[in-house]
Amino acid sequence: MAVCCSLHVSRAALRGWLPSARTGGAASRPCRSSSQGRPVGRACGARQTTSPSFGFLFDIDGVLLRGRLVIPAAKKAFQKLTDSKGRFHVPVAFVTNAGNCSRNSKAEELSDALGFKVSPEWVILSHSPLRLFHQFHDKCVLVCGQGPVEENARDLGFHHVVTIEDVRKAFPLLDMVDQSRRPKELPPAPADFPTIEAVILFGEPVRWETCLQLIIDVLLSNGNLGVELTSVPYPHLPILACNMDLLWMAEAKMPRFGHGTFLVCLENIYKKMTGKELKYEALIGKPSTVTYRYAEHVIKQQMESWGWTSPLRQLYAIGDNPMADIYGANLYNRYLQAQAEVSVTAMAAESEEHVEMQRDHSVSITSAESCQSILVCTGVYNPQGDVPADHNENMLETVFHGHRDFHFDPTLVEASHVVHDVNDAVELVFQKENWKLE
Repeated sequence: MAVCCSLHVSRAALRGWLPSARTGGAASRPCRSSSQGRPVGRACGARQTTSPSFGFLFDIDGVLLRGRLVIPAAKKAFQKLTDSKGRFHVPVAFVTNAGNCSRNSKAEELSDALGFKVSPEWVILSHSPLRLFHQFHDKCVLVCGQGPVEENARDLGFHHVVTIEDVRKAFPLLDMVDQSRRPKELPPAPADFPTIEAVILFGEPVRWETCLQLIIDVLLSNGNLGVELTSVPYPHLPILACNMDLLWMAEAKMPRFGHGTFLVCLENIYKKMTGKELKYEALIGKPSTVTYRYAEHVIKQQMESWGWTSPLRQLYAIGDNPMADIYGANLYNRYLQAQAEVSVTAMAAESEEHVEMQRDHSVSITSAESCQSILVCTGVYNPQGDVPADHNENMLETVFHGHRDFHFDPTLVEASHVVHDVNDAVELVFQKENWKLE
């Protein structure tokens, strides 16, 4: 089944370079522990003298944390991964679809939870690759989300930022659902409000009705709010969306709505009003290949800074969401298998940001050989029935939680390995790599 992923600044998506071969992952199966052999332990203060040739990409929610609570297996796992001073034995990056926070605050949260200092440089948020989208950095962009969205946008390189609240205050007549916020007097039209040139969706906002209304207004007015157009402008303004997760796992027993749910609302409202499809210039965060490429670069930077000289051969991506973590890791594995000596620009032939990735030291050209996916059972994944065990079963009867622009391919949601928790995942990788601490 073809895979069509809107990953980058052009709308070409991943056409041409994706092979038709399967990822080679094992079929989805019930959770089991991977620690059937001799467990790989940690000697106090021990350091591995051999340079590692593999690295870990850890999801956070549902793998290491459940809301504000640390999953006990996470602390056991990182006792194996760090020495007595909190230094890693092997390279590690934290790849999360969270986007309504800063890298610093997420690193502090992980440090408190795991008991050692986590550097912000090791944390990849859903919006982190936006710093490579230089062609948008000088445009006036509307940002939507919660938390420090304006600060995050400026930190990523965007110079002209407008928030949803800026729009609401300038055009209070546009936000009419909440009757208590309707203006009591007719306000004057703003004279100098800038023309919006692009929309960036960082994550799920708080007031969905306000954000949905104002984003639609921006698209239908071609960025000139307060101006009534005689026809619907199409193609509409560029939209860059971060984090496509329909659901995520917190302290509650059932998954919670994620930013992907907000995107479903926006897409359907736009189509209902205009009869046209909402298009994305970029879909960023897992399962986007751009995000995994960026994560690989972070792993390589870490290896270089700590003097590990072996070339990176293998990535292990550990997650709890088949439609984000496993799909993304397997999709990136397909890219690695297809790439060979092709330059990074093969990821998107029409995409300028990938040229910048190559030119701007942002991402190295050489790649790992493969990326294996490991699914844990402590979060979103339900081992009783996310994907039918019988591949002859009608896949249309399976509920697909992935984004609209990522077509369902059953081979992409089959994890290379399924284990109970993150500690089992680390033990499994150490056994596969024959990695012992000296």
